[in-house]
Parts: sequence; C-alpha cells; structure tokens
Amino acid sequence: MSFSDLGLGPELLRAIADEGYTEPTPIQKQAIPLVLQGRDLLAAAQTGTGKTAAFTLPILHRLSTTGAPGPRVLVLVPTRELAAQVAESVRTYGRHLKLRTAVIFGGVGINPQIDILRRGVDIIVATPGRLLDHLQQRTVNLSAIETLVLDEADRMLDMGFIRDIRRVIQVLPKKRQNLLFSATFNPEIRGLAEGLLHNPATVDVAPRNTAAELVAQRVHPVDKARKTGLLAHLVKQGDWQQVLVFTRTKHGANRLAEQLARHGINTAAIHGNKSQNARTKSLADFKAGKVRVLVATDIAARGIDIDQLPHVVNHELPNVPEDYVHRIGRTGRAGTAGEAISLVSPDERQELKDIQKLLRKEIPSSVVPGFEPGSQPTAEETARHAAVKLPESLPQRAHRPGPPRRGGFGHGGNARPSRDAERRAGKSRKVH
Repeated sequence: MSFSDLGLGPELLRAIADEGYTEPTPIQKQAIPLVLQGRDLLAAAQTGTGKTAAFTLPILHRLSTTGAPGPRVLVLVPTRELAAQVAESVRTYGRHLKLRTAVIFGGVGINPQIDILRRGVDIIVATPGRLLDHLQQRTVNLSAIETLVLDEADRMLDMGFIRDIRRVIQVLPKKRQNLLFSATFNPEIRGLAEGLLHNPATVDVAPRNTAAELVAQRVHPVDKARKTGLLAHLVKQGDWQQVLVFTRTKHGANRLAEQLARHGINTAAIHGNKSQNARTKSLADFKAGKVRVLVATDIAARGIDIDQLPHVVNHELPNVPEDYVHRIGRTGRAGTAGEAISLVSPDERQELKDIQKLLRKEIPSSVVPGFEPGSQPTAEETARHAAVKLPESLPQRAHRPGPPRRGGFGHGGNARPSRDAERRAGKSRKVH
C-alpha cells in the first residue's frame, strides 16, 4: 500500500514525497482512512510509530476540502517539546496548503501567542495549562472546533492534566470528532475514552510493554562508581557519535554530563531545571551532531523524536519497569536497528529482574574487560570523578506562596501538572 491508496489529496502526497516517504507505517495504514471517514478513534501507538502523521495527514486533508473559519482542530499534548514537534509535522505536511497553525505552551510570553490567535488560525497545538490561561483571558475561541486530538494521553494523565483536559472539553462543541492516542490502554485511559469517544474505532499497533524488535538489548554488570568510566570507554571505543543516556534525577544528569565532558566527550543534559531555550538548543545540537551524548531524565525525554538514533544507554535503571520500554523505544525506529545498553550495578539487581519479568525474557549480559565488578578504578577515572564530585542530594527548595506558573518545568521537566495535582502532591514532590 502506498500513501496514494489512502485517499489523501495531491498537495499532501506532494509534501510526503518531498520528505522521501513512500510507504505508510502500520498505524498510518489503519488510522488515516478512519479519520478521513470522520470516525472517533482510540489508538495505541508509541512515539516512533508514525502516529503524528497518522492524525496530521487526514486532518489536513479534511481541512483543505472545506473553507469554514477556524480554529477547527485542537491537538492537546503533555509537553512543550511534543507541541513543537506536532506543529512542525503540521507545517511540513501542510506546506502546500494555505492553513495556519498556532503553538500554545507555557514558559514563554503569552502576548505573541495572543497576536497569532487574533490573526486567525486553523489548527491549535497546545499544552492544557497554557490553553486554559488563554480561555480565562478570552484570547481564544474554541466554539468552531471540529476535531479534538489527545496525543500521549497516558502521559497527560500521569502528569495530572485530567482536570485541565476536562475543563477544556467542556467549552468545545458537543458534536465533534475525537482522536485519542496513547502508548498503552490502561484502565485510566479506557475510562477517559468511554466518556469522550463516540462509537470509536480501535487501532492497536503497540502491544503493551513490547520492546522494539529491532533494538539489540544488553546488560553490562559494573560497580556503581565505575559506570561513568565504562560509559566513556564504550563511547570512545565504539566511536559512538549519537548517544541518548538516561539517569533517574536532574542532579545525576548534570553530574554525568560534567564527568563525560572531562573525558573529552561533548555532552549536554536536558531536564526540568534547564530553561526552554537551553533545552531546545541542546536537542538541536544533538540532532545536528554537535553534541555527542545527550543525558536526559525520563520525563524530559518524552517528546524527543529522533530518527535513526543508534544508541540508548541506561546509566541507571528506572524504578518503574515500563519506563525501560519507553527508554529503549527511542532507538530502533523507522526500520533501522538500534542498541540499548544498561549499566547495572549490584544494587540494581531487583530493578533488572522486574524489567526482565515485564519483557518475559532475559536480557543478554556481558562484562566489559577492565570493568569487572569488584575491580579497582583507574587513577584517571578517580581523578576525573573527584574533580566533579557534587553533593548526593539537592537541598529542598522553600515553598513560595501564590499560584504556580502554568506550563512550567515542574513534575520532572516537561510540563507542570494541574493546580489540583500540585496541591495533592504538597511537599512530597519528587525531584526527577
């Protein structure tokens, strides 16, 4: 099947050809005809499956065939990074169409967004918090919305956006098309779908917790103190030019980036304490090959979509086994092979067991010569580690009164949870 078999208009087929795509992915083959028919859709698809084009292409086709005033499409996403990427997809595929898009998220000035909305748009891509700010200020009118898309709905629920989403839905026209995309069909997602979707078609191209088949997984047992030295060794020995590395905490990401830099490896960290401009620049430099290693926390990495990323490394295993699947799913995309390496210290044996239980298979393990557990670090490793030794824990920030900023980098770094979620979290908020 080719894209021309799916019923898309010539302008879209031209844009697709411009990008060099010839054959739709499984999610696109199934979803595009259903969306073109106007059906509601419940789709399970992880990032990297082509899901963005699966809703972007048919939505653009439908908009191009009618000329009603907008905004007519609303896409809600959990993070500003994902908002930017979805909007870029809309512009890429819609380059031969006269359609206008607004990207709405927090952490940046609201006035330029107000100006764009005032001039008139056809599609709004937004994070829930900042969109509510616009609704409260009456700077956006959603009364003509024909299609609502909830992208990465599971992550939006995880981040506490459910009440914000419901507030937005309340102001939308009752008669509309609804498309819900989620990495998993957990009970919360099914509950949301039941109250939102009308006689939906279901598409499932991402069975829950199935690791990408094209990803070669391997565990390297190593002592905790020698993980960074081993990582530097692997990067240099293998001449790895593009590596995404995961840590559990923001502080750990900073420390690892500094240590790798002392090994002569160009490294950047991306997490919630970084400004939006710094994060955007780090990601752009990584994609362009200017940064060799990008260190990220789990939630900060959501929305990072890099084709042909060859290597993912777990510097620390995640506490939640499902997060391992999300991590390694960053590689092995678009039909290309990828490699996922986990550096596992003795204190992480239980996390490894839980991951293997989830995967229903044992991950191959091999010791790297010179980094055997129990072996002594080299003098060079010791010196570099000591040079960037930082406190193990961050001081707790004092609580400041007043309402939180919407769309900020709270809750692990991508987008702030709803005000209600923050109140429930209280002082026990976790540092990611």
